[in-house]
Amino acid sequence: MRAAAAEAAEPLDLVGVGIGPFNLSLAALGDGVPGLRCAFYEQRPAFRWHPGLLIEGATLQVPFLADLVTLADPASPWSFLRFLRERERLFPFYFAERFHIERAEYDAYCRWVSEGVPGLHFGHQVDAVRWNAERALFEVDFTQLDAHGEAEALGRSYARNVVLGIGTAPYVPQALRPLAESPSVPLHHSSEYLERREELLAAGHVTVVGSGQSGAEVFLDLLRRRPVGRERLHWLTRSAAFAPMEYSKLGLEHFTPDYTRYFHALPERVRDGLLPRQWQLHKAVDAETLAAVHDELYRRALLLDSGGAEGDGGSWPDAVLTPGVRVRTAGRGGGSRLELHLEHAEQQERGVLTTDAVVLATGYVERPADGMLAALDPYLRRDASRRPVVDEEYRLVLDPAVAGAVFVQNAERHTHGVGAPDLGLAAHRSAVILNAVTGRECYPLPRRTAFTRFGLGAQRSGASAAGRSATVGV
Repeated sequence: MRAAAAEAAEPLDLVGVGIGPFNLSLAALGDGVPGLRCAFYEQRPAFRWHPGLLIEGATLQVPFLADLVTLADPASPWSFLRFLRERERLFPFYFAERFHIERAEYDAYCRWVSEGVPGLHFGHQVDAVRWNAERALFEVDFTQLDAHGEAEALGRSYARNVVLGIGTAPYVPQALRPLAESPSVPLHHSSEYLERREELLAAGHVTVVGSGQSGAEVFLDLLRRRPVGRERLHWLTRSAAFAPMEYSKLGLEHFTPDYTRYFHALPERVRDGLLPRQWQLHKAVDAETLAAVHDELYRRALLLDSGGAEGDGGSWPDAVLTPGVRVRTAGRGGGSRLELHLEHAEQQERGVLTTDAVVLATGYVERPADGMLAALDPYLRRDASRRPVVDEEYRLVLDPAVAGAVFVQNAERHTHGVGAPDLGLAAHRSAVILNAVTGRECYPLPRRTAFTRFGLGAQRSGASAAGRSATVGV
């Protein structure tokens, strides 16, 4: 409380709203900038990263080098390798030869950082951000919450700059929202899979909707845990196929600062048309996970064929995988069962699937910040689709009357491309923001990051374009 009072009394250089991996990265790198005064507020009581999807054995889709700091500052005390050393697990990790770590280990690493970096305030809900023209500062109003999430005290901080890292929220398709909003209906988003797993394993028939990485991991976990020959699983997706993620080395160069700069410079209509066509860069499934699904299905087919298990489907597991299908509507069937009304895009046929439980692996959407930023709305510049315009250095473009800056993290896919939610660009984006906030190159940035030369124009200098802004000084 004394630290919070001191922060409120003297203007801060930067206030962060939300403490997910991206703002945690910013806080960790900010800790290495002498004299920088920061505070980060998060309404949750502690850091947790997708706790419902920390399935045993599930790994990150980015290498361990894409931690919170290393790609901007390999010498940072908040690196993943430093975490392993603190846990006396550096040698075992070295011998394990793991390039992609488990999600649970990444979560543990982030919690370690969140418990050590100064200036992080959990149990603090930011209510409003306003521009105080007289003081030339942002006013950040927050509510301190008790252990039960109830309001305990009100507070206010003043800051020269603000960064929004409020993350994403589970997306439920419109056709399924009425059922999802009923607490008695066994229809759950994949974000809460682990806490619902026993309930789902006890259900007679389970349907997984969505073919991204989460959908594949949930389906595979259920498949492995249900009886051979009596799996009673459906896996449905609107996508035309259960497609593998684009993971070639040159394909991955779409997740570099070079491509981000190229994408940002494109006209708005071109960017909007390009994003849907790039779904296989970020919405498909890791090839190893797809292989594991096929291997498990084949293993079960062998068991059934050899008489090693009992089932109702001959030598085939009782699992149906159907791409190209969308859920038109959904409702309650007989008893406690659910009815999914389906349409196949290519066949132009409709049908009804009756199931006992549904897992929606339908992804996430950016959390709206409209209420929090209502006071800034008159200052915001918007594009033709009424989305905030975000400049190359991740600032919202505001009226010149506002001398401070509001930065965004993972809310700029429409301006910066598919790399916006990617953990591999977290440290680089944090470095860009810190360079802009301080007005100096506190973190040198690479001039080039990809062998691919995107576009016909001359290659731009990444360091000069994205790391040396003096627009906002400390």
